[in-house]
Amino acid sequence: MSEATSVANGAPVEAWLLQGGRLVDPSTATDMPQDLLLVAGQVLAVADPGTLSAAAAEHGAATLDCAGLIVAPGLIDIHVHLREPGQTWKETIASGTRAAAAGGFTTVVAMPNTVPVIDTPAWASWLQAPERGAAISVLPMAAATVGSMGETLTDYAALRAAGAVGVTDDGKPIGVAGVGDRIMRDALELAARCGLPVSQHAEDTRMTRGASMNAGALAFRMGLRGMSVESERSLVERDIALVRQVSRSLAGEGFTPHLHVQHISTRDALELVRGAKQEGLHVTCEVMPHHFALNESALAGYNTFAKMNPPLRSEADRLAMLEGLLDGTVDCIATDHAPHAAFEKEQEFEKAPNGITGLETALGLSLRILHGEHGMPLAKVLALLSWAPAQLLALAGRGTLAAGARADVVVFDPAATWHFNARAALSKSKNSPFDGWAMQGRVRWTLCGGQIVFEQGPA
Repeated sequence: MSEATSVANGAPVEAWLLQGGRLVDPSTATDMPQDLLLVAGQVLAVADPGTLSAAAAEHGAATLDCAGLIVAPGLIDIHVHLREPGQTWKETIASGTRAAAAGGFTTVVAMPNTVPVIDTPAWASWLQAPERGAAISVLPMAAATVGSMGETLTDYAALRAAGAVGVTDDGKPIGVAGVGDRIMRDALELAARCGLPVSQHAEDTRMTRGASMNAGALAFRMGLRGMSVESERSLVERDIALVRQVSRSLAGEGFTPHLHVQHISTRDALELVRGAKQEGLHVTCEVMPHHFALNESALAGYNTFAKMNPPLRSEADRLAMLEGLLDGTVDCIATDHAPHAAFEKEQEFEKAPNGITGLETALGLSLRILHGEHGMPLAKVLALLSWAPAQLLALAGRGTLAAGARADVVVFDPAATWHFNARAALSKSKNSPFDGWAMQGRVRWTLCGGQIVFEQGPA
């Protein structure tokens, strides 16, 4: 039997012994040489090197030699766009999850802005059906309002029963169009009663019509209308005020509203989140690698592959995102993986769609910039990509390698440097501003549910 194959004699391998590696598990504060035994899709045991041989033999386990490698919980991305149903020329669930596995991810949370919108239990179930061909776990973040039109709340209880882990209208901020503040307040209250977070795209779109990049001197020189910092700050401020109101109204009933600010990009908005946390409100946020790796200068020359929403901001805002990650204000890293076909991006700047791919570069950028350049402990980087998002969305048994957890594992070489080649990426689309960038830490194996879903040969 091959050392690194998920199939033996035509049947899936039911047990794996990962031996000789350095196990880094933020959930248990483990960072030491340990062996890991996976059986029937679960973590059976974690033990000192060389002590699991008998148990491995009893279960007929195949062996992965992890010498010189990091063994860590499979990564979790709580903000991806898989474009299916409806836009499969950009991405499919199958292609997007293969890209995710190559990046070390074992769980992704899919946004609902598909065609049609994921706003019913039937569509939430469709997204998770085996027929979609997902390589890893896909969990739905369902629409907060019917059709994401901002008028009528969806059935949160039924959506949760169908597997939804939160609600959002993503690119259509809740409570800006339609009936305004009331619908966002109602969403926070209903979601709290159902045990779900409300994940909000923080943009007052009344301020950003016709805008295609960050407002500032560069936008002026390029002749483009800019998105102001105020458009993000003002909506975060409004939403925090609504969280405060709903928290008070539900205090006697034992429910707590949870606001999650998606892809935060400005220092001002981050300061508001920091204040809300200090106040004791349940407000969380995510930062994308592109917002701590790049600033608006990447758009020079009208580079549509660096066009996104929220846009790349000033250098001061980029540094603020790094500070928020380092000081713990930011709860997790997500990618906002947003694939687009080449013909869509190869238009004049203002017409090109927003978004970049990110699943195959998130770990490499995080290790290079946060760990390598800014000294963030490796365990903290991995926590931001695994244990923290699992806790944020209450994903039991994920983001951890404790005994009894799902056998979701990433094994990577922390010393390996490599260059990202967008043309060779597994995503169906290649719209990345990081083509040719040096990355740190190369994924060797990704196992989801105890099965190898990605394997990279030794360099």
